[in-house]
Amino acid sequence: MTPRQTPKPSVMPIDREAWRTQLNLPNFVNAYYQYRDLESLESCRRVLSIGPGQGLGVQVLRWRGYDVTTLDIDDTFKPDYLGSVHDMKMFTDGQFDATITSHVLEHMAEPYLDPALQEIARISRYALIYLPVHGRHAQLRFIPGFKGLDFSFIMDIFNYFEKPDSITPRYMSNQHFWEIGMRGFRLNDMVKRMSKFFNIISVYRNRDWLPSQNFVLKTKRI
Repeated sequence: MTPRQTPKPSVMPIDREAWRTQLNLPNFVNAYYQYRDLESLESCRRVLSIGPGQGLGVQVLRWRGYDVTTLDIDDTFKPDYLGSVHDMKMFTDGQFDATITSHVLEHMAEPYLDPALQEIARISRYALIYLPVHGRHAQLRFIPGFKGLDFSFIMDIFNYFEKPDSITPRYMSNQHFWEIGMRGFRLNDMVKRMSKFFNIISVYRNRDWLPSQNFVLKTKRI
C-alpha cells in the first residue's frame, strides 16, 4: 500500500468469533449510557445501532421497548443489515428517530469520517456518537453522597504532539486510525466537524468508562 492509498472500511483484524463472546464491565456501562442518552431525547423509539458489537446494548434497548435495527460491516455479529456507516443507501432519509454509533468511527480512515457523519445525519433525527480517548487515563473523583453531586478530575496521558496520518491503523492493536485528543482530532476539532451536520445537544466524558467521549446530537435539516 502506497502512502496515498486509503484503505476501505473493513472488519476488525482480530479473532472476531472469540471477541463476540466476551463481556466486560465497560459493555454494561456503555449499554446504560446509551439507554440514558436515548431517554433524554424526544419521541425516540425507532433506533439504528451501528456496529453493535456483542449486542448487550441492543438487548437492553429492546427490553426497554425500543424498536432497534442493527447494521454492521461484519456478518460475524449477525446484523439485520450488512454494510458500512459511510454508505447506508439501504435506509431512507429520516427513517430512524436515532442512531447509535459507539466506538465505531475510529475504525475508519479519516477520509470516510465526514461521509459517515453525513449519512448518520441523513437517516436519523438524533445521533449518539461515542468515541475513544487516546492514551492512559487517571481520575480523581469525589461523590459526597447527597443531592447527586459528583466531582471528577480526569487526566489523559499521551504524546500531545503526535499527529496520526489518519489512513494507517496504528492504535488499539492496529484497529484505530485516530482517537480523540490527537492532533487534528482534539475535542474542539471533533465538535467543529460534527457541527457541519448536527446541532450539539451535549458533549461529555464518561466518568464511569474513561476511554469514552460521548456526543449527543440533533440533525440539522437544510
